[in-house]
Amino acid sequence: QVQVEESGGGLVQAGDSVMLSCVVSGRRTFDKYAMGWFRQVPGKEREERECVATINYSGDTTYYTDSVKGRFTISRDNAKNTVYLQMNNLKPEDTAVYYCTADRDVSTVVTGAAIIWGQGTQVTVSS
Repeated sequence: QVQVEESGGGLVQAGDSVMLSCVVSGRRTFDKYAMGWFRQVPGKEREERECVATINYSGDTTYYTDSVKGRFTISRDNAKNTVYLQMNNLKPEDTAVYYCTADRDVSTVVTGAAIIWGQGTQVTVSS
């Protein structure tokens, strides 16, 4: 059974940088999984989670939502079973719980339909 665990969140100031990490365990086929980062803001339902960034199994194809383009970078280290989200120039509107998700099909990851999710890590950006 595949499990994912996020880390790296915290309280930062606007303009700061944070790197989130997501470690995948339970299978030896991490390099066959597409990965994604979603975020959920207070008051929103799970179904309203926003897809922030995704990366395919090999790492050569990425997707970013418009609001983070140029500020966030998703990457992966298949040798460490880890996917990262480098977040620069953070803004108060980036405040959310950030979730990691995984699936063998990148389109499933992008739509948020994957069944593999972490517990989330809180990122709070003060102005």
